[in-house]
Amino acid sequence: MSPSHHIDDATLLSYSAGALGTALSVVVAAHLWLCAACRKRLAAADALGGILLQQLAPPAIDAVARDRMLSALAAEPVRHDGSGVHNLRPGTAQASTDASLLPAPLRPYFGERYSDLRWRRIGPGVQIIRARSVDDGNLMLLRTAPGSSVPMHSHTGNELTLILQGAYDDVLGHFAPGDFADLDGSTTHQPVTSQGVPCVCAAATDAPLHFDGWLARTLQPLVGL
Repeated sequence: MSPSHHIDDATLLSYSAGALGTALSVVVAAHLWLCAACRKRLAAADALGGILLQQLAPPAIDAVARDRMLSALAAEPVRHDGSGVHNLRPGTAQASTDASLLPAPLRPYFGERYSDLRWRRIGPGVQIIRARSVDDGNLMLLRTAPGSSVPMHSHTGNELTLILQGAYDDVLGHFAPGDFADLDGSTTHQPVTSQGVPCVCAAATDAPLHFDGWLARTLQPLVGL
């Protein structure tokens, strides 16, 4: 898998520093599970964080705390993403060859296999599964039927989306399996699912979406987007 759209630098640095909330961190970790290029970028971000910590002088950070943080950055073979899930370090994380399995960082929230997912319909051609155990954002799986779309919307916070199956198109381009959409309030879009197969995405937001249409805004409290 060779994704064309990747994690933004600022998001990757925040993830490396442990500054992302749970919902956003899980989607970032799932992309890292699939994308070797971003795992290399994360390793560089981790190394940069270690250098910056070494250069901090008292009283900005005490020696004991600094040593603990440096040890955490160098630890093998797992990293903690802040979500309560230990994910493989970039050097060892690999996507499974079993296409029936969800990426490992998603499994504690949604189960292991696509065949086990139980979808809830929230609109024409749109289904959702929400991770109930996340309380600092909205973590979900979305499935949209071929040719269908999510209503036009912008963002009052951050929205991170990882395409797992199928594909969609919007103003930012074509997004296929493994691709990562890293969006903020500057983007207004309406993803339209490509023909052929449903599009399945893992998505996370840290603030409600802003829908353009009155019907979508009316239904928004019911679907929780």
